[in-house]
Amino acid sequence: MKVVLFCGGYGMRMRNGAADDVPKPMAMVGPRPLIWHVMRYYAHFGHTEFILCLGYGAAHIKNFFLNYQETISNDFILRNGQAELLSTDIADWTITFVQTGIESPIGERLRRVRPYLEGEEMFLANYADVLSDVPLPDMIERFSNSDTGASMMVVPPQSSFHCVEMDEGGKVGSITAVSEMPLWENGGYFVLRQEVFDHIPENGDLVADGCGELAKRGRLLAYPYRGFWKPTDTVKERAALDYAYSHGERPWALWEKQPAASIA
Repeated sequence: MKVVLFCGGYGMRMRNGAADDVPKPMAMVGPRPLIWHVMRYYAHFGHTEFILCLGYGAAHIKNFFLNYQETISNDFILRNGQAELLSTDIADWTITFVQTGIESPIGERLRRVRPYLEGEEMFLANYADVLSDVPLPDMIERFSNSDTGASMMVVPPQSSFHCVEMDEGGKVGSITAVSEMPLWENGGYFVLRQEVFDHIPENGDLVADGCGELAKRGRLLAYPYRGFWKPTDTVKERAALDYAYSHGERPWALWEKQPAASIA
């Protein structure tokens, strides 16, 4: 199944200054950028055909793969000055690089890569900046068995704030952590059918327009997940993931702890 990755946003909260033009998916977590971790996750389950929706900082992503160094994350033997790899990361990957505009919203980026999804009944999509250990085969199977046009992973709110309930006089009745409320938010992992394109207008959004319209028609499936899920919207969040990686706490790196799953 093909995987569409949205990796063309500015990522302003991740930037270190005006001269920093590195897109958010290229922020480092350990020795590799975020986008590599996301792609490695999908490849673990046998999904190795990627379509990258490029925009801001596209050159960084292109150069990373054009000059990819397998020895950084694989064991090897150095013999007569030549590296003999004992394993590989991306040797079996197919990556399509598509410039989808600097200012394009997510829905428009998806529209612009539609020609590369021709003939695909279902496909996967991801923001390329969220790490999770969600059981992808189960998410795909539930969607495949449903009569819906799209599936969206949803997670509990990540905010550490508390909501306060009070009466008109200002007396507080209860204080509840946002994370404990019966609310769910978009987790950024999607399984989609071609039907989604029917509901995304020019310069539209995948969630607000595409998924929103499908929801109105009862054709959007949620996949609730309470396991590991970490976004990287800020420098602090990226630093926390990098720290966890360096200390061997990498729950998203399923390829390090589970045998690769076969897919039909």
